[in-house]
Amino acid sequence: MRKPQAVLFDVFGTLVDWRGSVSAGLAAFGAAQGLAADWLGITDAWRGAYKPAMNAVRTGALAWTNLDDLHRGALVELLPKFGVPGLADAQIDELVGLWHRLTPWPDSVAGLNALKSQVVIGSLSNGHVALQVALAKHTKFPWDMIFGADMFGHYKPDHEVYLGACKFLGLAPGQVMLAASHNEDLAAARALGMQTGFIAGPMEFGTPDERARPNQDWEVVADSVVDLAAKLR
Repeated sequence: MRKPQAVLFDVFGTLVDWRGSVSAGLAAFGAAQGLAADWLGITDAWRGAYKPAMNAVRTGALAWTNLDDLHRGALVELLPKFGVPGLADAQIDELVGLWHRLTPWPDSVAGLNALKSQVVIGSLSNGHVALQVALAKHTKFPWDMIFGADMFGHYKPDHEVYLGACKFLGLAPGQVMLAASHNEDLAAARALGMQTGFIAGPMEFGTPDERARPNQDWEVVADSVVDLAAKLR
């Protein structure tokens, strides 16, 4: 393996605890509004709607729609199923905004800072640029570059996202590493010639399962972002 000149990161699950953050935010909202519901169940169902909604865009069944609007549509459909009465538009917007204020995993900021001293680092997320900028301000992620899906008009795993990011950086795919906790994301990047770094994320879905383990011989397999930085050094 040649040391990459840039490392681009998946964000949701890899660097931030979306499940704990969103469920806590929903529960706090419910308490403030006097609403009782299965907030963790809503969180999991909300995340479960993520890939089908993006696939509708990817297949052309739905015109280009950013992640905030996909999240909004999914939440409006989900809340009645969990017994939550109709909310005002401003309240729905408030809940969608939870995805802009996710809590980073304990190692994320330190690991990114360690990597930034070695290589170019950036996000390569299905979140749009505005979401990624807000999240970076909230988490203190020290990005050199933010890549959002709206820059390409595509969602991962469409090749336009991976190759578009490499083109913006002026680098060949083999000079760029994708770091992620998701095997399918890494497989799509590898198929295009990018290097790959697997970061274990055993708690993303609450309890460890097969998704927390590498299923290929990725160039680097790390326990954390800090560990990835150490192995690349």
